[in-house]
Amino acid sequence: MRTQRNLLPLLLLLSAALLAVADAQERKNYVVHLEPRDGGGSVEEWHRSFLPEATLDSAADDGPRIIHSYSHVLTGFAASLTDAEAETLRRKEGCLRLYPEEFLPLATTHSPGFLGLHMGKHGFWGRSGFGRGVVIGLLDTGILPTHPSFGDAGMPPPPKKWKGACQFRSVAGGGCSNKVIGARAFGSAAINDTAPPVDDAGHGTHTASTAAGNFVQNAGVRGNAHGRASGMAPHAHLAIYKVCTRSRCSILDIVAGLDAAVRDGVDVLSFSIGATDGAQFNYDLIAIATFKAMERGIFVSAAAGNDGPAAGSITNGAPWMLTVAAGTTDRAIRTTVRLGNGQEFHGESLFQPRNNTAGRPLPLVFPEARDCSALVEAEVRGKVVLCESRSISEHVEQGQTVAAYGGAGMVLMNKAAEGYTTFADAHVLAASHVSHAAGSRIAAYARSAPSPTASIAFRGTVMGSSPAPSVAFFSSRGPNRASPGILKPDITGPGMNILAAWAPSEMHPEFADDVSLPFFVESGTSMSTPHLSGIAAVIKSLHPSWSPAAVKSAIMTSSDAADHAGVPIKDEQYRRASFYSMGAGYVNPSRAVDPGLVYDLGAGDYVAYLCGLGIGDGGVKEITGRRVACGGKRLKPITEAELNYPSLVVKLLSRPVTVRRTVTNVGKASSMYRAVVDMPSRAVSVVVRPPTLRFDRVNEKRSFTVTVRWSGPPAAGGVEGNLKWVSRDHVVRSPIVIPPAKATA
Repeated sequence: MRTQRNLLPLLLLLSAALLAVADAQERKNYVVHLEPRDGGGSVEEWHRSFLPEATLDSAADDGPRIIHSYSHVLTGFAASLTDAEAETLRRKEGCLRLYPEEFLPLATTHSPGFLGLHMGKHGFWGRSGFGRGVVIGLLDTGILPTHPSFGDAGMPPPPKKWKGACQFRSVAGGGCSNKVIGARAFGSAAINDTAPPVDDAGHGTHTASTAAGNFVQNAGVRGNAHGRASGMAPHAHLAIYKVCTRSRCSILDIVAGLDAAVRDGVDVLSFSIGATDGAQFNYDLIAIATFKAMERGIFVSAAAGNDGPAAGSITNGAPWMLTVAAGTTDRAIRTTVRLGNGQEFHGESLFQPRNNTAGRPLPLVFPEARDCSALVEAEVRGKVVLCESRSISEHVEQGQTVAAYGGAGMVLMNKAAEGYTTFADAHVLAASHVSHAAGSRIAAYARSAPSPTASIAFRGTVMGSSPAPSVAFFSSRGPNRASPGILKPDITGPGMNILAAWAPSEMHPEFADDVSLPFFVESGTSMSTPHLSGIAAVIKSLHPSWSPAAVKSAIMTSSDAADHAGVPIKDEQYRRASFYSMGAGYVNPSRAVDPGLVYDLGAGDYVAYLCGLGIGDGGVKEITGRRVACGGKRLKPITEAELNYPSLVVKLLSRPVTVRRTVTNVGKASSMYRAVVDMPSRAVSVVVRPPTLRFDRVNEKRSFTVTVRWSGPPAAGGVEGNLKWVSRDHVVRSPIVIPPAKATA
């Protein structure tokens, strides 16, 4: 009995310890969104005042409960809370909403020339100083500061407004400079509180150099894609915010990175991270944070996402962001598959043996497991194996499987939905990635020929591939479910097989023997987004007073709807691409810097638009941080179609719809524009009033109306066309979209 009594205190202590551990394990991370406060004092102390007393008392024992404090892109903090604590906090006065932690995915040379960016003092690229003086902030996996793409030759010092910090003091051989002027790591993306934001994934280095990498001669990868590499704005400054690990990005750290970027004084934000598709904007922390960035005059370029070609898969769809789709260029790293019957099919692969010979024909086999997930060595050894694509991330793994079972080569064929989009992957054996159409013909031959054979020839880098550009299959599509009356994506940029700077990475184990690899080819809307970020920086350098909306308008209305052959841009199936897949068109930087007219917007316009979405005064306040009365005398809600956006989505039922737009003259002081409508005349009637706009001075504004009506039976599949304002020097084009009948019902 005495022994049991002596053990009782120990058992009680053990029980308490176990309960404490269980309590800690039950905690979850949240972003706590608060109403703006009126008083002064310490922000951190004010945030701590919202935590329950028990939370404060236990903080010293099991680590800090407040993870981040936010004050620039939203008012609030990130904290670790139990369910009970979260419920208590929700009921506190001044708490708007708790957002549970979620993890968002990363949306993952020749392109400057393909886009018409050429060296020379008299071209607009040179006149802009290559983006000189503009600060691009990148939220990504960090950066490798020692890479030659981030040398600061020819770079000016950071602008006087810059307030950022650098955590690269301990990096041997490199750190912050006049090129990389700031670098920080946040939360789970930081190894510890003092670790610098070195890129351990490669993704951040790639996107940073695409946006603003300096000039590097003789760039290439494994003997391919040789040339001079540079970003879109090679003399812009870079500010790096490491908010992602190799595989994911915490929303807590993303908001902290956005908060720091706005405080530091960036001009452009590049966001190659996916978001929650279709989330109402007041439930979307990225939309909320970037609204505040827009209010500060910061241009935001964001990835549309890699969930295409499904309709409605778009992410980052708020109208104050530029939402970027991914397209191809005219460069291919080519392979050619030759069958025993003489047929030849072009494909792509980054694996290009130096002997560059076709080799002898080998037996061709199409296994029962079409994706090569279950192979039999006796069936594939010494043969060329035809495999159907599984997913983008598994292409190299499929080749590794074929090689492991003794296969001599692989032909990787697209699934039907992937169409003609092919990747130059770093395969470990002779391989060729071919389209679905080519793969289907190869499969038919493999099944019908008595002794089918195939060989793979390696052609190296081929320029002038056609059709180009086209939209990549994976690029996410509109409509935007949170606001289907705003056309998304906004624009398409180069996002296929993009050569850019690289950092040693465990994400590509096939290069374990070559950790010094300085450049690499990647694909995704992660790659197209920094192209647009850099182009925006060039425009900002030439037009520093332009608003984010004006820069966006310039990019959209000057874009190309036709490819380099002069025919409409195609999608992954080589059908005419819809505006829901490519946005206004494919970016044309040389015209974007001198668009003639712009459709401008300010924060107040977006507030009226948000009121019109029907999310209530509270929802609008959560996004804008303003107390609003959407039905009041001072604030008139507007519909999506009434927002002064560079594109028009008209939900047309039986009655005509009239929308109003206002353009600002940013071209010659004295100029005249006439309206030209390009719509299927039998289906739709479009009348523009007035049909002519005259300007006498720069920054003069003129308004017009567009009336749309059915001229015949309503088209169930929807109708697309263009409104062009044409002058002697400019064509200012705006897409007009009448959604399918189901979308307007």
